[in-house]
Amino acid sequence: MLSALRRHWPEYLMEAAGLGGFMISACLFTVLLEYPTSPVRQAIADPLLRRLLIGVAMGLTAVGIIYSPWGQRSGAHLNPAVTLTFFRLGKVRGWDALFYVAAQFVGGAAGVLLVALALGRALAHPSVNYATTVPGVAGPGVAFAAEAVISFGLMLVVLTVSNTDRAARLTGLFAGLLVATYISVEAPLSGMSMNPARTVGSALPAQLWTALWIYFIAPPLGMLLAAQLYLAVKGAGGVICAKLHHQNAQRCIFRCGYQKQEAKPWALPLADRMA
Repeated sequence: MLSALRRHWPEYLMEAAGLGGFMISACLFTVLLEYPTSPVRQAIADPLLRRLLIGVAMGLTAVGIIYSPWGQRSGAHLNPAVTLTFFRLGKVRGWDALFYVAAQFVGGAAGVLLVALALGRALAHPSVNYATTVPGVAGPGVAFAAEAVISFGLMLVVLTVSNTDRAARLTGLFAGLLVATYISVEAPLSGMSMNPARTVGSALPAQLWTALWIYFIAPPLGMLLAAQLYLAVKGAGGVICAKLHHQNAQRCIFRCGYQKQEAKPWALPLADRMA
């Protein structure tokens, strides 16, 4: 444990900062587009269009984090369900997985609290409500199914694209596109979380714990099922690394298959590239 913490603490902090930044963006754009006295909210009466704009903003935020220097280094999981799935696939060591998950929960909550300190009533207003994720009018059963389905879809796409040589660099774009689409289409069913740490980050200041079990069970379940399907088709050797973007000069702390491919300079450890 101490060895992992000593060697990999920068990646843990980057994961915390990544989800924190995502939550800051989610809160700010939700206030901008849903707070009643916001000029943007008053100018856009159509709730579907407002949700579409939030989806686009959050998809672009996800892309920006994944391709940022910190996202390139940590792998930009930003989600305990993603980390758990890569742990199941044998690409993340146990202590790294534990510290990643802890960092994600802390970072998500910190991001929301920072916006709460800055915006106060606007973020707490019922129309914004700290950007919480709760089941829609169709109920918790539908919300659970929807969360499982969208989580399954995201992980299957990430595994497929990130392990396809010509498309691997585009993994972040695919992930961002899915985030934007899911918020635009699926959000009325479950609030579109896919992420226990994201849900808890908003629920803490809102003190709103409605059907919290959905967001702790459905996203990991959906992603683990996607991993099982991918393994059944491609085999364990079909998963190369736990990073969403690996073709960069940042170090990799995972059980990484790219580091064995000496023909690709960006896949080598930094010391070897500098030799």
